[in-house]
Amino acid sequence: MNIPTKNNLKRVVIIGSGFAGLQVAKKLKRNKFQIVLIDKNNYHTFQPLLYQVATAGLEPDSIAHSIRTIIKKTENFFFRLANVHYINTKEQKIYTSVGYLQYDYLIIATGSITNYFGNKNIEYFSFPMKSIPEALNLRSLILQDFESALISKDPLEKDRLMTFVIVGGGPTGVELAGALAEMKKFVLPHDYPDLDIERMNIYLLQASPRLLDGMSEISAKHAFKNLKELGVKIWLNCFVKDYNGKIIFIDKNKKIETSNVIWAAGVKGAMIKGFLKKDMEGQRLLVDKHLKTLNYHNIFAIGDIACMVENKMYPNGHPMMAQTAIQQGNFLSENFDLILENKLKKSFKYKNFGVMATIGRNKAVCDFSFFKLKGFLAWIIWMFVHLISLISFRNKAIALMNWVIQYFQYNKSVRLIIRPFRRKKIN
Repeated sequence: MNIPTKNNLKRVVIIGSGFAGLQVAKKLKRNKFQIVLIDKNNYHTFQPLLYQVATAGLEPDSIAHSIRTIIKKTENFFFRLANVHYINTKEQKIYTSVGYLQYDYLIIATGSITNYFGNKNIEYFSFPMKSIPEALNLRSLILQDFESALISKDPLEKDRLMTFVIVGGGPTGVELAGALAEMKKFVLPHDYPDLDIERMNIYLLQASPRLLDGMSEISAKHAFKNLKELGVKIWLNCFVKDYNGKIIFIDKNKKIETSNVIWAAGVKGAMIKGFLKKDMEGQRLLVDKHLKTLNYHNIFAIGDIACMVENKMYPNGHPMMAQTAIQQGNFLSENFDLILENKLKKSFKYKNFGVMATIGRNKAVCDFSFFKLKGFLAWIIWMFVHLISLISFRNKAIALMNWVIQYFQYNKSVRLIIRPFRRKKIN
């Protein structure tokens, strides 16, 4: 991998440049460690706004930023674009698509991937939204479907193309359903005046008795009410059994004919080969209160991939959210100094600063420790928090400009099929 060895510095290898990995890479002291950051992409993605890329609200360059320009202090820092295939924990080596590398300390921050719960048909035919390429695929698919519906002479096929089923009623599913509903109300009738947009159906399916399981009952009810007013058909207490590319089958003998199933029903840790079953819990690496893996003295895990079960408030691990990843990345970068000095390490304590979700224009819900917000004020707070959380000034400026234009003109101006998406063949 063409990385020099410095005998006076311990080498820290970080796998993943998400919220957690990026925090560590930026803050570890260059005079004490040689830092190697490895990722399959050369950019950091602000995942909370992926749904806006998918629904033509933002271009991808407003939520992505080059890793090499984010890391300012390049002394003793190296970035390599690669896929990590295997970790040899005994020899302390990682094997990648561009070669292997020895490490003194390893930090795994690979994040999460879509969880299909073992259903191969759903994995094959449905559409995930965990990365920029996937969001762009979904944007192309949505626009292509309306172009196809416009020329289709088969009423059943036309309805299938204009029916969108979102599986999963968490923040991602709620936000995506709201964005699609607003496209139906404000945008698509102008783009397709010769198409009966009222035939467009948006379904939101949730396995539990309510939306937004991780938020308060008040926020869940408000989100439900807002989505219903926007015309979204919400089915609660329903479990998706299968999908064949044309029909999604639900328990209690229900089914929906659709060409578009968007899977937002769960995630799991993005594991790398080399670990044993005893090292994991639910596809996440078990860590102690110092974020060190339980069975390896020099391997740490942070972010979605990490599962700390000894915290009584979070017996199944901390929530797989951006704020968790950022806090763990900051904590570990500070703790590494104590590790090098053989001092007692601090324990990680998660601080819940709140959870929020937007339902649409002037509509959002926010849960904070001591109070709850809904409506316009919650929407302003949601926009502000997401705007300041974007990496660079350019990202912030582009996103803000797009939001301002869309607010006053009711127009999503990036409805472009740049890269046509090809559907998978139905056997």
